[in-house]
Amino acid sequence: MCRDYNIENDLIPKIATCFGGGIGNSGSVCGAVIGAAMAIGIVRKQSTSIEEWLATAEIAREFRRRFEEEMKTIYCRELTGLDLTKDLDSEKLMNSDIAMNVCFPAVAHAYRIVSDLLKDNS
Repeated sequence: MCRDYNIENDLIPKIATCFGGGIGNSGSVCGAVIGAAMAIGIVRKQSTSIEEWLATAEIAREFRRRFEEEMKTIYCRELTGLDLTKDLDSEKLMNSDIAMNVCFPAVAHAYRIVSDLLKDNS
């Protein structure tokens, strides 16, 4: 997403390191959802204007609605069917097609939705 908008910052991938597994394998909000929210904020930039802030918040809400409509949930535990706080389930994720069949598509959906929303709201 950053490449699409010519944004270069070495901190961005570092910040996103803990998003996997729903924030540090906790099964919480999918890292693709969190990353998408970050991308919206980065591209839209911080504004002191309440109108701009509300417009950005609306884009984030619409992202969540569309993602949840397509993926049925925004939570890693529900997407994967695993409790990644348990070693056995973490191992299962690493030794199965779940990342390929669930996580990678979630990232692709998030990217597409954010791209569409930002294109429509730039």
